[in-house]
Amino acid sequence: MQKHAFHAMGTTFEFVVDVDHAGRAFADAEAEVERLEQIMSRFRPDSELSQLNRAGAIDASHDLADVVDLALAARRRTRGRFDPTIHDALVGAGYDRTFTNIPDDSAAGVASSPCGGGVTLTGRRIELEPGFKIDLGGIGKGFAAERIAEQLAMTGPSLVSAGGDVAVRGVPTEGTWAVAVDDTLTLGLTRGGLATSGRDRRRWRRAGVEQHHLIDPATGRPSETDLVRVTAIGTDAVDAEVLAKELFLGGSDEALERGATAVLLTADGRTLMTGAFA
Repeated sequence: MQKHAFHAMGTTFEFVVDVDHAGRAFADAEAEVERLEQIMSRFRPDSELSQLNRAGAIDASHDLADVVDLALAARRRTRGRFDPTIHDALVGAGYDRTFTNIPDDSAAGVASSPCGGGVTLTGRRIELEPGFKIDLGGIGKGFAAERIAEQLAMTGPSLVSAGGDVAVRGVPTEGTWAVAVDDTLTLGLTRGGLATSGRDRRRWRRAGVEQHHLIDPATGRPSETDLVRVTAIGTDAVDAEVLAKELFLGGSDEALERGATAVLLTADGRTLMTGAFA
């Protein structure tokens, strides 16, 4: 079993391939992550996404068009709960730079920003409604995890984690991929994807009030819910990423009623298992 880890897209990427020698596979896969980050990062002023947000319209690369298409499909499927046009709401909450550079506290308050802006995708032409910008942070990581897992699968059974967004290809010798949710719970994954959304890690303060990066598009502010973290299983890493965010914003009662396969951690310390885990 060969492993490789590095920092990209503001998180830790981990590659695992069930082979004796990975050869150049890890180096090539890391280069592909760098290429995708240069397309999708809102923190790089020369990225393709930053060009789109400045200009409001762009004839996009196939990759950017594909991710935006996935994001728009997710918005339709979740009836707006997942929304790529939360860019300005993230900035208004203080997430205006890479996470490691956000101050622990700031005298500035939180500025609510409208979400649900229009995004038109025609072929590879992307046009934004004036006054809106898009963020592809979470879904971009899921997209990258899927892309790299497919690439590494040419070497052997593979698992890719992009900061907790997990994609797998093939079954390892042990029979399942062990994925740690926290210090006390490990899940076994043989296919599909897994993703975690939570407010327990990426958090900071504005005017003494704690903020986090999971924006509720209905309010344009960090969401207020009884959940601290959701780990969801989906058909792939992108599907799992969207589902985890959707369940988090809906709260524990809605998640339990829906019955999707997920692990919920509540603010009062309960761990709830839903769907196939129940």
